[in-house]
Amino acid sequence: MREYLLTLCITAAVTYLLTGPVRKFAIVAGAMPEIRARDVHREPTPRLGGIAMFFGLCAGLLVADHLENLNEVFANSNEPRALLSGAALIWLIGVLDDKFEIDALIKLGGQMIAAGVMVMQGLTILWLPIPGVGLVALTQWQGTLLTVALVVITINAVNFVDGLDGLASGMVCIASAAFFLYAYRIWYSYGIEAAAPATLFSAILMGMCLGFLPHNMHPARIFMGDSGSMLIGLVLAAGAISITGQIDPDAMNLFSGSERNTVHQTVPVYIPLLLPLTIIAVPAADLVLAIVRRTWRGQSPFAADRGHLHHRLLEVGHSHSRAVLIMYFWSAVIAFGALAFSVNSASMWIVLGIMGFSAVGLVLLLLPRFTPRTPRWAERFVPPRYRRGGQGESEALGDGVPSAVRVPSEEEHRAPVAAGVSGVNGATAVGARSRLADRRGAGSSR
Repeated sequence: MREYLLTLCITAAVTYLLTGPVRKFAIVAGAMPEIRARDVHREPTPRLGGIAMFFGLCAGLLVADHLENLNEVFANSNEPRALLSGAALIWLIGVLDDKFEIDALIKLGGQMIAAGVMVMQGLTILWLPIPGVGLVALTQWQGTLLTVALVVITINAVNFVDGLDGLASGMVCIASAAFFLYAYRIWYSYGIEAAAPATLFSAILMGMCLGFLPHNMHPARIFMGDSGSMLIGLVLAAGAISITGQIDPDAMNLFSGSERNTVHQTVPVYIPLLLPLTIIAVPAADLVLAIVRRTWRGQSPFAADRGHLHHRLLEVGHSHSRAVLIMYFWSAVIAFGALAFSVNSASMWIVLGIMGFSAVGLVLLLLPRFTPRTPRWAERFVPPRYRRGGQGESEALGDGVPSAVRVPSEEEHRAPVAAGVSGVNGATAVGARSRLADRRGAGSSR
């Protein structure tokens, strides 16, 4: 565990320290597009944050390769090299898209090629444990198609949810934490070395997200862009593929005792089928709803709009930060609920706990205008918007609408942002910028 934590900390530190210089490079390189109708931020913000995340990934793999125990992962498996090859390719495509905004079909082709590169180096699904059927071996073509499909779906699901400051990186961090605990339990408790690569991938992914989050929390100073969202989506998919179709359930020695006990004991065998889905449950739901919504309107599935889940939370009346926290909450309930169920599937308390947290989440959704207030003695330790009757309250509430969703007046729309003035997100204006008059148009993830 100590070596995994060391790898996580090194990855987070490298990502965090490199994000500042990368932000300056993105501004100089012009990777700071104008505000689009679908965006929720109010000033151009540099992208290319995926550059720092990619070097954090490289640093994590390099450190793990020189640690005594984790070195065995590289000696016994080619999966880390497969991950690095696919990640380098998808990262390069993302960097080009952040700078030049390449066509969506070209990106889709690049995602499939990156997945194919990983398959060629051995990171693929070999078999599937199907409840009621048993272990089903896959042919080479079946495994390849299933692997590519899982990679493409996960990448796009993460990319779709990247629409608010800190949303994608935080949700993926929560999901990878749950996946790390599951993979570590399979590796440590059952002594299955085949689960070690997935455990390593999850630890590195957590480090990438934790290192980038301080720069990306609202108001964000830099966005990860497609170079970051597609990268963390691929790493997340790689961990799921590694542990789903590589581990032999017979190695767990679970098939013993009565039929009822066997059913409960074999839950960890089938969780790999469900856990990757729970990890991206919220982004995948957003992806499916977006495709159905756009197709129903006669638009292309790749057409941008402003109907994503995080956009709807803002329209209901939640502030930017609260919408992000609500998405975090639901991701944690789903991911850690599945994790708890894999540990003890016979416990009714787990089911009741999940139901209770779900009820709390529904209540939070129905209280968009509730602003908590702290005692006066603690006001100096909290943001201004949580103080009683201070300036922060008027800024947060305005005329009854949170500032993150308050529609600017016509004069505010027309007023340009002065050049050379640092805005709410810390991005320095290079030239005169005007805010768009219509912010209710089409849009998707930035």
